[in-house]
Amino acid sequence: MGNTAIKIFICAGEVSGDMHGAYLMRALRAHSPSPIAFRGFGGDAMKAEGAEILYHTDQTAVVGLTPVLRSLPFFVRMARRLKREMLAWRPDAVLTIDYTGMNLRLAAFAHAHGLRTVHYVCPQVWAWRRGRIPGIARCLDQLLCFFPFEPELFDGTPLRAEFIGHPLVDEIAKTLASPPAPLPWQGQHRVALLPGSRAGEITRLLPRLLAAAALLEERLGGDCSFIIPAPTPKMRALGEQVAAAAAQRPRHLAFVDGQAREVLRQANAAAVASGTATLEACMVNCPTVLVYGASRLTYWVARRVITGVRHLGLANILAKREVMPELLQDNFTPERTAEILHRYLTDASARATVVRDLRGTARLLGTGDAATRAAKAILGNL
Repeated sequence: MGNTAIKIFICAGEVSGDMHGAYLMRALRAHSPSPIAFRGFGGDAMKAEGAEILYHTDQTAVVGLTPVLRSLPFFVRMARRLKREMLAWRPDAVLTIDYTGMNLRLAAFAHAHGLRTVHYVCPQVWAWRRGRIPGIARCLDQLLCFFPFEPELFDGTPLRAEFIGHPLVDEIAKTLASPPAPLPWQGQHRVALLPGSRAGEITRLLPRLLAAAALLEERLGGDCSFIIPAPTPKMRALGEQVAAAAAQRPRHLAFVDGQAREVLRQANAAAVASGTATLEACMVNCPTVLVYGASRLTYWVARRVITGVRHLGLANILAKREVMPELLQDNFTPERTAEILHRYLTDASARATVVRDLRGTARLLGTGDAATRAAKAILGNL
C-alpha cells in the first residue's frame, strides 16, 4: 500500500451506525500501513474521527413510515449526490454500516461500477425475507457479522461473510470493570424497568410495567425499588408523565438519565422491552423477562413477516432456546410479569439456572475487539 492514502467512502445513517463507524475508523487507522481518508455520511462521532461528512445523521435517522415518505424527495436527492461523489472520488472501498434501506442500494450501485463493497452489520435475513440473500450477495464483496449464526446464511453464494464478534462485548466489559455508579435504590430487591426508547413503546408498555411493579412490591412487603433509565431527557419527561397518570405504580420508583447498562448491572432482575437492551441484560447476566406490545395491526403484520425465527429476543435467538421468558401482546400482563420477577428475586435455584444460561449465551458473542477484527478483515482484502 505504501504511502498512498487509502480512500474509504463510509456510510452510516443512524446514531448507532455513527458510533460503530467511529470505532471502525479508529481501528482501520491503527492497523493500516498507509494513511486513510474517509468521506461519506454519518454523525458527530465519525466527524470527530476525521471523516468528511456530506450528510449528518440528524438528517438521515428517520423512523416510521409517514416520516420516511415525507422525507422521500430529500433521500432521492441525497442518493443521487452520493453516487456522483463515489464515481468522482473512486474510493478503494465503499463501507456501508447497517441502515440497509439506503446502504444496500448504494452498495449495489458501487459494485456495479467496479468499486469494492463492504457491509458492517448483517441485515436480519435470518428473521425475515430470506429471499433477499442472493441479491445481497451479488452487491457485496465482504460482509462483517455480529452474530455467529449469520455467515452460514450466505453459504453457497460468492459473498465472503465473516463473524467478527459483537461490539457490545467491549462496551459491557468497560461497564463491568468500572466502579458501580451511585443509583437511587431502596430496599433489598432491585428491579430495572426498561419500557423502550421510543414514545410509542413507553406509552404502551410502561403502564403495564408499573402495574407489575406495584404487584411485586406488595408481594415483597415493600422491600424493593424500581429504576427506569431514560434514553433521552424527552423520553424521561414522557415516562414521568405516564407514571404520574398510571392507575397503579410502586412507591419506590425512580427515573435516571441514561445509564441503562449500569442499572441492569446492579439490578437483581429486570423487565425489558424487546430490542438491543435485552441483549445487554443478557451480557451483564441480569435475569430478565422480555416484554412486547404493539397495535394489533402491527403485531399481525409482524407475525406474518418475521418467519425465520421462533423467538423475538436476541438472546433467545442466539441461544436457539428461551433463556429469557418472552411475554408478547396479550400474554404481557402485570400479573405474569410480576410472577416471573418474583421468582427471579426469591428462588435461588431458579436464579442460578438463569444466570448460568445467560452467561453461556453471552460467550457466543465473541471475546471482544470486534472493531479490530473488522479492520483487519477489511484491510486484508484491499
